[in-house]
Amino acid sequence: MGHTFHPNILREYDIRGIVGETLSTDDAQAIGRAFGSLIVENGGMRVCVGYDGRQSSPDMESALVEGLVGTGIVVDRIGRGPTPMLYFATVESGADGGIMVTGSHNPPTHNGFKIMRGRKPFYGEAIKDLGRRAAEGAFVGGKGNAVEVPTFDRYINRVVENFDGDKPLSAIWDPGNGAAGEAVVAAIKHLPGHHSVINGDIDGTFPHHHPDPTVPENLVQLQAAVAEAGADVGFAFDGDGDRIGVIDGEGNILWGDQIMMILADDVLSELPGSFVIADVKASQVLFDEITRLGGKPVMAKTGHSLIKAKMAELDAPLAGEMSGHIFFADHYYGFDDALYAAIRFFSILCRMDQSLSDRYASMPKALNTAELRFECADERKFVVIEEVKARLAESGDDVNDVDGVRVRGEDGGWWLLRASNTQAVLVARCEADTEEALTAVKAKLADQLEQSGLSLPS
Repeated sequence: MGHTFHPNILREYDIRGIVGETLSTDDAQAIGRAFGSLIVENGGMRVCVGYDGRQSSPDMESALVEGLVGTGIVVDRIGRGPTPMLYFATVESGADGGIMVTGSHNPPTHNGFKIMRGRKPFYGEAIKDLGRRAAEGAFVGGKGNAVEVPTFDRYINRVVENFDGDKPLSAIWDPGNGAAGEAVVAAIKHLPGHHSVINGDIDGTFPHHHPDPTVPENLVQLQAAVAEAGADVGFAFDGDGDRIGVIDGEGNILWGDQIMMILADDVLSELPGSFVIADVKASQVLFDEITRLGGKPVMAKTGHSLIKAKMAELDAPLAGEMSGHIFFADHYYGFDDALYAAIRFFSILCRMDQSLSDRYASMPKALNTAELRFECADERKFVVIEEVKARLAESGDDVNDVDGVRVRGEDGGWWLLRASNTQAVLVARCEADTEEALTAVKAKLADQLEQSGLSLPS
C-alpha cells in the first residue's frame, strides 16, 4: 500500500515539515521503507541513522528505523548528536546510506530528514523519486535488524585531529541548546587556552535563543559573554551543528564570506592554485581575495547538497556559503561540519601573529545589504527570474546566471536575485563600495522587480 507525503515536505535539499501538521511518524516510516527499498534494489544493505535534540526526534528515529528494517536493511543507530556526526559515521563505516532526523535551524515544532547515499548527498530529483516510490507503494520486504553503534568518541577524536596550535587563547562556545552541545563540550577539552560553553545543554525547545547563527539577534548573548570574559573569539552553531557563526573579541560578526577569507588564506598556503567555492550570495571581496591568495574562485549555486557535489566535481579543498555551511576536503571528508570548521578556525587563530579583532579590522570590506527575502508564490518565483533574465539579455549587462541572476556593474557593485529552492520566496542582495553606488545598485534591482510587478523590500 502506498503512502502520500504532504506536498510541502519534499524539499530540494532535504525533507522538512511541521510535526503533527505536515509531518508524522507515519511519514518517517514511509521514508525508511522507500529509501531502504532503493538501497536494497541497488545491492546495498546498511544505513546509518542519527537524530538531533528535538522533542519529536526520538519517535521519528524509531519509526524511520522500523521502516528501514522492514526492507531488510541493517541499521547502525549512532544515537543523538549533530548532523556531521551522522555524515562521519556513514563515510567512515562505508555504509550504503545515512539518514539524519533533524529540523536543522527551524522552530521547535519542525523536524525533518537529511539523507546521504554512500558518500554523496541525496537531493533534488532523488528526493522527488523517493516521494513517487512511496506513493506507488514500490517497497521491498525483508527482515533486517538494528544495532547500536557508539560513534560519539570516535567523532570527537576525528574533529580535533587536525588541530595545530598552542597559543593559549580564550573562546566562548554557544551551541544554542542544539544537537552539537555535548560534542562541543567534549571537543574543547582537547584545545589549549580557556574555553567556556553557554547553552550547552541539548534542549529542543531552544529556551535562550533560536539556533540560527546568521541572525544577529541570536548572537547577542554570545557577544555579551565574550565581552564579559574578555575572550578572543566566540563560536555559535545552528540547531544540528552543520552551520557556524563567529564573532571577534570586539563583538564584530564575521559573516560566512569573511570566515572563508581567513580559511582560504590557510588552505591555499598549503594547496596553492586550488579551486575555492563560495555560493552566489557571497561578497565579490571574497572572490577577489581568493584570486589574490593564488586560488581559483568558483561561484556556485546556493545549497549545501549542491556545494558538496560541486566540490567533488572540481576536487576543491574548501567551500563555503553565506549561511555558515563550511566544507573542508583537504584533511577532512568534504561535508559541512561546523564543529570541525570552528576547530580549524581556532587552530589558525592560535598560529596568527595578530588577534582576530585586528585581522577583522584589516580585512577588505564592501557595503552590502542583508539578505532580502520576500514572498513570491512557488508557481511565480521562477517565472520572475526568467523574466528578469530575458530583459537583462538585451541590456548588455554583465550577468552570471549560475543561480538566478547576479548582475555586476562597471564600478564593481552587484545585485542578486534568486528563487529559494525551499520556500515561496525570492532572495535578493546588493553590494557596492560606497553608499552612493549601493543606492544606485538597489535602484537597478528595484526597477527589474517593478517590471515584474514586485517591490523591493525595505
